[in-house]
Amino acid sequence: MTSAGDRLVATTRLRERARRQEQQEAHYHEARVLLLIDRFTGPKRGLDGLTKLAKLDFLLRYPVMLERLLVEAGIAWPAGAEPASAERLSVESRMTRYKYGPWDHRYYTVLGSLAARDLIAYGATDRAEFRITASGAVAAAMLSETDEWVVVAKRIALLKKHFNKSGTTLKTLIYNRLPDAVDRPWRTEI
Repeated sequence: MTSAGDRLVATTRLRERARRQEQQEAHYHEARVLLLIDRFTGPKRGLDGLTKLAKLDFLLRYPVMLERLLVEAGIAWPAGAEPASAERLSVESRMTRYKYGPWDHRYYTVLGSLAARDLIAYGATDRAEFRITASGAVAAAMLSETDEWVVVAKRIALLKKHFNKSGTTLKTLIYNRLPDAVDRPWRTEI
């Protein structure tokens, strides 16, 4: 039989493990969004709008969906960027179906965290614009060279080359070409 003290220690350990796992997941999403903003920041503009960010992130997180668009357009995966077998059977982290298609409730927290650490800055436009900062560019360059992130960086380069469109255009593309991603009730996982 366990004592109240033993149960308290076990509960504390479980909570600490859950907190660490939550932090790791937050860092993972921050890194992916940082790489996207870095690649889509140009000399005069950043990544323009939450809709564009969400749709690019959707294609990044669901490589099988991206592959369908690539095949339709006659575009090949760059060497080393194609989905692995495991990716064809699963999704790295689910998104939710909202009014304008795929969305992740973490965007506000992720963007706020990146801005608070001076890795990104908000641009001054009528819509949300996200720009990489000097320290963010250094962090993104270091991340994109690691084994864990090199494939993601290649996929983001592919997105930049072939899908650097407005958020509205990307939303329409996903609605028209990937209806199974949006033909579901709002607030359900994709």
